[in-house]
Amino acid sequence: MSRIFNVDEVFQMAQDMEVAGAKYYRDAASRFSDHPRAHMLMMLARMEDEHFKQFGTIREQVKRAVRLPEVWDPEGEAAQYLRALSERKVFHPDEDRSQRFTGRESLRDILVKAIGMEKDSIVFYIGLKELVPADLGRAQVDGIIRQEMGHVTTLTRELVELR
Repeated sequence: MSRIFNVDEVFQMAQDMEVAGAKYYRDAASRFSDHPRAHMLMMLARMEDEHFKQFGTIREQVKRAVRLPEVWDPEGEAAQYLRALSERKVFHPDEDRSQRFTGRESLRDILVKAIGMEKDSIVFYIGLKELVPADLGRAQVDGIIRQEMGHVTTLTRELVELR
């Protein structure tokens, strides 16, 4: 099945992922409000908020600079790939919050899940980067990818300290 989609739709997916990520970190921090790591989780939430804004800026730049390009995808593979990545249960913004935390998760469980979510984001953003013209924000997407990699490093360091 062929599918024509536009870059704006893909940026909306990226922004939705950032909203869901920030929400996850805030929910996790509230579960450990008296724990020193709650501050780290809130810092990650604020960084996801900033990524949301950055993707919005790039999205607007692309809209203003060019008629939103339609990407011909005869087999629907690129669209399916990006949609599948953005709709993974762990980072999907419409996910039932009650399914996110059961109340039995340890901080270790939360960190492991967050590392997986960050890795999913990185893979999605690498695909997204290919749709962004070099002069309209590709370097910004690269910057977000590096920051997401930094999140994985931060989370992994916290996980190691729990041992």
